[in-house]
Amino acid sequence: MCRLFGLSAAPHRVHATFWLLEAPDSLAEQSRREPDGTGLGTFDAEGTPHVRKQPLAAYADEEFAREAKACESTTFLAHIRYASTGGLDLANTHPFEQRGRLFAHNGVITGLDRLDRELGDYRNLVAGDTDSERFFALITKEVAAHGGDVGAGITAAARWVAANLPLFAINLVLTTPGELWALRYPETHELFVLERAAGGPHGGRHLEHASAAGRIRARSGPLAEHRSVVVASERMDEDTGWRALEPGQLVHVGPDLSVDCHVVLDGPPRHQLTLADLGAQAARSQAHH
Repeated sequence: MCRLFGLSAAPHRVHATFWLLEAPDSLAEQSRREPDGTGLGTFDAEGTPHVRKQPLAAYADEEFAREAKACESTTFLAHIRYASTGGLDLANTHPFEQRGRLFAHNGVITGLDRLDRELGDYRNLVAGDTDSERFFALITKEVAAHGGDVGAGITAAARWVAANLPLFAINLVLTTPGELWALRYPETHELFVLERAAGGPHGGRHLEHASAAGRIRARSGPLAEHRSVVVASERMDEDTGWRALEPGQLVHVGPDLSVDCHVVLDGPPRHQLTLADLGAQAARSQAHH
C-alpha cells in the first residue's frame, strides 16, 4: 500500500532530512514490490508550496529517491506511491498541489466518470489520471463551498464519495503552511498519530523516524527542542504515544500544534470494495509491502 507521512512543527520552521526509498535490509524485503513513485512537499517562508517528486521507472529515478533531501518548513508531507490508477509519470505522483495546499492519498476510488461530473469546472485542476488527484479536486471544491473551511471541505467530499462511489479506502493527509489534516476511512488501512514532546519521550532527543518497511526515514535535529505532531501509515519508532485513528476519524493539527480528532464518517461506505473487486494492478497497490 502507499505510505503516508505528515509532520507539523508549527509555528516553528525546522530543518529536516528525508530519505524516501531506503535500501531493503534483507532478501525477504527485496522480494517485495518496488514503489512506483516518491514525493516530498514543503512550504517556504512565504507560504509557497514546493514539491519534489519523481516516478520510479528507471535506475536514475531510483537514485533520485534514495538521495537525502534536506529542507526547512513548518509542515512536511511525504508519500511513497504504489500505483492503482494512472501511469508512472510525474503528473500522477503524489503529493499534489491545489490552491496552495498539498495532498497525498492511500486507497482506491472507482466510478471516476461520475466523480468527474461532480467536479464540474474543478475538473480543470486535475493534471493527471489518478483517483487521488480527482478526490483532492473534490475537496478543493467543497472547501470553497464551505467558505475556506478545510476540515468541512474534507468532510463533505469524503461523505459524498462514501455515499456515491465504490471505494476501497480514502486515507489522506493534507497540509498548508501552518496546519495539517488527516483522515482514516474506512477500517481498510491503518493510520497513526503521534503528539511528540520536545525531545521525544525521554527528552533531548532529535526526531529519528523510520518505516519498518524500509521506505521513509525522517530526521530533524531541531525537534530535540520543539514539539511536533506526526501522522503516518505505521508507527515510526518505539514512542508509546502513537495511537491508531478510528475508522472515519478526522484529525486537525492547528497552527499552535493543538490536535482535534473527531469521527466524521460513522458507518461503512455504501459501496465497499474488497481486494477481489479490484483489478490486478490496484489490488497489488493496496497490499502491505
